[in-house]
Amino acid sequence: MTIRRPVEEVFRFYRDFRNLPRFLGDVMAVDPVGPATWRWVIQGPLGIRLRWTVKVTEERANELIRYETVSLPALKASWEIHFAPGAGPGKTEVRELMKTPLGRLGRAALALIGKLPAEEERSNLHRLKELLETGRVSGTSHAVAGKFAPRTDGRGSNG
Repeated sequence: MTIRRPVEEVFRFYRDFRNLPRFLGDVMAVDPVGPATWRWVIQGPLGIRLRWTVKVTEERANELIRYETVSLPALKASWEIHFAPGAGPGKTEVRELMKTPLGRLGRAALALIGKLPAEEERSNLHRLKELLETGRVSGTSHAVAGKFAPRTDGRGSNG
């Protein structure tokens, strides 16, 4: 995904995990627990709220953030977010890779409940692009119903 913002700005925004609920479709809240550890609240299927502890396992400024769940070792998921300068000035290429728990079996289970990781990654990156380029999110694909709906209080969809 190409984002029309400098790589330093995109990396800094993403690395502050408190920003993630602003564009990740099922992440409802993120709170710091330690310097590299965060507590995430995820809205799962059937409205079930799950709490995960996530730890940053590797970080290279303006290049890479790797993180993984640590609260349920048997159901560990991990992510890699890659950042690189884009083809023109002030542009950033962002790529996300997610490793689901239980490998193929985990991906198949997610597909059964309508959570296709590749499509979800694209939707999340599209919302990140919208947010950083326009200050708002309009994309609702692969998001909790109503999460990014326009507000009627005049403050927009992201407060």
